[in-house]
Parts: sequence; C-alpha cells; structure tokens
Amino acid sequence: MQLHILIIHISAAFFFTAALMRAEPLQSAQPDTPPADYDILILNGRVIDGTGNPWYYTDIGITGNRITAMGRLQDASAGKIIDAAGHYVTPGFIDPHTHAAGGLATPELSHAYPMLSQGITLIIGNPDGGGPVDLEQQRQELLRDGLGVNVAQFIPHGSVRRSVMETANRHATTKELDKMKTLVRQAMEYGALGLSSGIFYVPGSYAPTEEYIALNRIVAEYGGVHQSHIRDESDYTVGVVAAVDEIIEITRATGVTGIITHIKALGTPVWGASEEIIRNIAKARADGLPIFTDQYPWSASATSMVASLVPAWAREGGTGALHERLADETQRKEILSGIIGNLERRGGADRLQYRRFDPDPSVEGRKLADVAAERGQPPEQVVLSQIEKGNPGLVSFNMHDDDIRAFMTQPWNMTCSDGGYVAFGSGVPHPRNYGSFPRKIRQYVFEENLMTLEDAVRSMTSLTAGVFGLHDHGLLRPGMAADVVVFDPARITDRATYQQPHQYSEGMVYVIVNGGIAIAEGEFTAGMFGDVIKKR
Repeated sequence: MQLHILIIHISAAFFFTAALMRAEPLQSAQPDTPPADYDILILNGRVIDGTGNPWYYTDIGITGNRITAMGRLQDASAGKIIDAAGHYVTPGFIDPHTHAAGGLATPELSHAYPMLSQGITLIIGNPDGGGPVDLEQQRQELLRDGLGVNVAQFIPHGSVRRSVMETANRHATTKELDKMKTLVRQAMEYGALGLSSGIFYVPGSYAPTEEYIALNRIVAEYGGVHQSHIRDESDYTVGVVAAVDEIIEITRATGVTGIITHIKALGTPVWGASEEIIRNIAKARADGLPIFTDQYPWSASATSMVASLVPAWAREGGTGALHERLADETQRKEILSGIIGNLERRGGADRLQYRRFDPDPSVEGRKLADVAAERGQPPEQVVLSQIEKGNPGLVSFNMHDDDIRAFMTQPWNMTCSDGGYVAFGSGVPHPRNYGSFPRKIRQYVFEENLMTLEDAVRSMTSLTAGVFGLHDHGLLRPGMAADVVVFDPARITDRATYQQPHQYSEGMVYVIVNGGIAIAEGEFTAGMFGDVIKKR
C-alpha cells in the first residue's frame, strides 16, 4: 500500500514537472507589455496651431521626430504623457534673425538655453550679410558638440563680397560679380534658405542696388529669400523710407521674397516714418510682390560703436585703415564731425549704453554720457579715444513706441530677436538675447491687448516657416516636425533687463525639439536634439 502511494506521488510530481516544462516555452512566447502608441502624448492643452485660428482643445501624439496624431487620444498610451491642462500648446518658435550661430558652434554654448527658455526651437543664422561663406564647414562645427536647437543658414552677402574683393569701396567688375554669383549658387545648391545682406555695413554699403539684383536673381531660382539690414534705418544717407523702397525694387526686379529685417524708424528725425513705410509695403504687396518684415519687441537697438557712430567712408579698408585715418589730423577732424552728427541722430550720449568693451570693462552697462562726464571730456572725444583701442558694443535707445506698435500689428511682420550669443554673465548685452519672444506675449498680448495671442504665435511660427519655405515646421499638424512648446500663460515672461540681461525667460513648461524633450517641468534636461536644416 505504501509502495502504491509512493508511486502515485512520484507520478504526479513527474507530470506536474513535465507540465511546467511544456508551459515554459508558451509563457516566453507571450508578448511583454504592449508597445506604446506614441513616444510622447500631450493631453488637455489649449492648442494654438500656428495658423492664427482661435485655440481649441485637442491631444497630440508624437512618434520619433514627427507629430503623428491629433484628436481625442485620452485612451492611448505613450512613453511620456504630458498633462497640459491650463497651458497653451504651440509650434516651436522660429527666430529668423539671430547672431547665435557662432556661439552654438562652441561646446560652452551649444546647449542654446537662452533660446530654449523663450520657446525657440529653430533659428536662422548668418544675418546682416555676416557669417561664413563655407556653409558645410559651419554645419560640421554646429553639430560637433551637439546642438540645442535647429539651425538653418543664410549665405551672407557681405562675406561673399569680402572674399572676392575685400572691403573695396567700388562697384564689382564683371569678373568679380561672376565669382560672387558662383558662391551664391553653390550655397543655394547646398541648401541655404537665401541671401542675407547688410547694406548698411561695410562692405555691403559699397555695393550698388544692381549687385543685389544680380545675386538675388540666382536666389530666386531656388525659391529663396533676401533678408536685408537695409541701407539706412534713420537719415544717415538715403533715409529709411528710400532704403525700404530699395528692397522693394530688388524684389520687383528679381521676384525674390524680400524681408526688411528688424524693421524700425531709428532716431528722432525719422520717428513717425512707420506710416509711410507701411503704406509703401502694402502697395507693393497689392502689386503681387512678396515683401515681409521681422521685428524685435524692444525700443533699443544694439550694434557696435564704429558701425553706429563712425562715418561709412572712414570704415573703408577695415580697422587698420580707420586707425591710419585717425592718425591724420585733417581726416581725424572730419571723422570727429561725423561722430558728432551721428550722436545727435541717435538722440545723444545719454541714449547710448555700453554692452561690452574688453579693453575697459568698467564702462559696461553704463551710459556714454555718464562716462564722458566722469572723465571730463565731450562724448565724441571719448568715442575717438575708445575706437583707437577697440570697438565697444552699444545699446542705443532710439525708437518710438508708436512706430514699434504700428509695425508689430502688420500681418506680414514676423517676430525675431536679433540676439547675439555670449557666455552667461559676459558683458552687459542687449536683453533681446534672453527675452524677445516671451516679452512680446507678456507685454503686447496680455498686458496691452495690442494683438491676440493667436496672431502673436502665428508671427513666431507659421508665418516665418512659410516665408522661408520651411514647410514641415511652424504648424501643429500630423506629419510636421515635432517641435512643440507648452507654456504657462500665468508665468510666461521675460526677466532680462538692460542693466541685468543675463536672466532666462520663464514660463516654458515643456519644450520639445525634434521629438526630444529639452525642457521638462520648467527645467532644462541637458538633452540636445537640434539639427542643421537645409532647404529642400
């Protein structure tokens, strides 16, 4: 009997073990947790899609670097779920005019935190005719240490001209113009968005309108744009109205899309000129000409002391030639006279604040008038002594609020920063580096009700993308690039000031670049998800 029971137990144990052995392969073949529907799911947000249409509720699914679904997605799964309740969800902001590319190509600044904190996910580099001619080399440098935001590139006219004929103050020969055409065509074949020009600066100011027409005919073949710091934003030479008309003339002759960049009426002699400029642009557009503008929301501009105060003729040949002229007593007096006139044009020495001056950092953040009074010298003499040592950066308080608002409300006006990009805490730069896009939303939308939030977002997203031919950016739609911003309307604001500019903006809850989360819950993630974008 005992033997019989033992056999039964052994048999049961054998069959139980065998069953487990047979079951193991079946268990291992069962799938693990079902794959998520999306990598990122944004729920419950008030979506401003970039079109200018009123906000609406919808959910957004992101897979990889693309928006893959929009609609009711509450039952879907995702690797990361973002509850955007109480927040706005918009396309990532696009900055069409910034000098940040040089900084982004360094390991210290490649993270792009000043831009990300504003909700900027794409910038267009090499404005004002400045920057490298070799765009492929620039691309490699930008990608070398990672990249916090996307970057697209202009081919800069000033650098093209300089590479062919240095800073000669004359018209190009046929051979020289052909060389410039070749460089522009190579850049457009590479994928540049268009040509930037600094017709106000040396050597761009030495080029006649015909040179810009010749080069922009090539740009137009590729559907590119011509973005220009116009020949005069005040009454230095031809006057701001005529300078805007020059861009319209170039567009009329070539068909290229023309952009008057960081549009303004600079200095008391031209305050109020916005009315005539707007009328002329509107007429050009009614004639079928694609003319646009961009603008930063500040009443002060920023440039160098030499560019703003030294007469253009004295800058020919560069710094060495300028110093030679300063050493000649006759020419020195003529330069001094020009500086006095330009100080008056910019409203006087009390409207000029130093940004950075390496030979004498003690002046940084101070007004030229205060420095001159402290030293017991006329402001123009201080300027002369300083340009012999270097070229200080200046913030110039020179615009009228009425002109700023008039330009801002035009439907063809994009938002830009015109920011540079310097190390955090270095010098006293213009606060536009850190706060332009949130400032426009906080001051001109929420505080002044100058425009709707939807129109402001459009000026930062789809308008810019459309003008530049970035057809998979600037809108929230399935298939578009996953550059997305989630911001808190109660907190979005700029913190940078003219005296304390090194302060990041606030209010960005999430910033997504190419499907990667660069800001999460208001904090930088240290992820760098940007790329260099070429025109297709």
